[in-house]
Amino acid sequence: MTALSVLDLVPVRTGQTSAEAIAASLSLAEAADRLGYRRYWFAEHHNMPAVASTTPPVLIAAAAARTTRLRLGSGGVMLPNHAPLIVAEQFAALEAIAPGRIDLGLGRAPGSDPVITQLLRGSGTTSDVEQFPRNVQDIAALLSGEGATVRFTSGGEYTVRATPAATGTPELWLLGSSDYSAQLAASHGLPYVFANHFSGHGLERALDLYRTGYQPSEEHPEPRTFLTVNAVAAPTQEEAEARALPQLHMMARLRLNQPLTALETVEQALEASSVADAATQQVVEAARSRWFVGTGASVASEVQAFADRYGVDEVMLSPVAASYEAEPLDASPGRVQTLELVAAAL
Repeated sequence: MTALSVLDLVPVRTGQTSAEAIAASLSLAEAADRLGYRRYWFAEHHNMPAVASTTPPVLIAAAAARTTRLRLGSGGVMLPNHAPLIVAEQFAALEAIAPGRIDLGLGRAPGSDPVITQLLRGSGTTSDVEQFPRNVQDIAALLSGEGATVRFTSGGEYTVRATPAATGTPELWLLGSSDYSAQLAASHGLPYVFANHFSGHGLERALDLYRTGYQPSEEHPEPRTFLTVNAVAAPTQEEAEARALPQLHMMARLRLNQPLTALETVEQALEASSVADAATQQVVEAARSRWFVGTGASVASEVQAFADRYGVDEVMLSPVAASYEAEPLDASPGRVQTLELVAAAL
């Protein structure tokens, strides 16, 4: 039986405030906790009208206060945007808040446009993509009980710890959608997550590189991996397709480099779909072919088959079900419904 987890980008729909979007996501985390999902991760994206998951550590702390069983984490922290010590301190504090329930997923991509990347690096102290392997090692060392050692060129050493007296450490995962990230995770003996929800291209090769090149570590003697997927489940196929449409339109705007907006309601998306140009329709159809959209039973069956095909015992759902105009702004009935129906069918 495949274990299920949740990836949340904290979507913001038309007419919804950031406060309402976050309230809806925290309610979704509570639902995932109640339904028996394994983990709940928040993504990191910046300056996007439809995405409020800008700061995973803050959202993780809020979710920790509202849940009791879920593992909570980042999917992921985009490491080029942050100094390794800051990341280590934040997640050491989260581990102290929710001992044994924190995952630290690290990504190599900036997760934003060049202007935002420059603003995030404004202090000049954050890392860059080329330093990613070293920074991953530094974060692991900083989170350990022994801490990291700084050696001065003039002689002498200086010990740095992310927290004074750790009783546990977050579980470290590497995220990616490329050969590079798979090979890096394998060489470091770390768990690996392929970002299938975003692309899906190169999945088989990345998993093969990870598994065949895996170097066992003390914490992880065997390779561990799971996959992310976009999913919408509803009582009928028709409703599921309608709830998927706003996110599909958002994907088309991203792919076609069009201005980004808040997420459409279902009604707005249906109206826009009737006048969509050929390029938009092509992107929508291509993306839809890789998503899991249908009834709870059909989505659960497809997810199980997907997990079996790639040999993973866990799949992380990104519930991309949008809202109808009449649905409350501080809740996500479609996303909660997706988690409920899929969990009930597995």
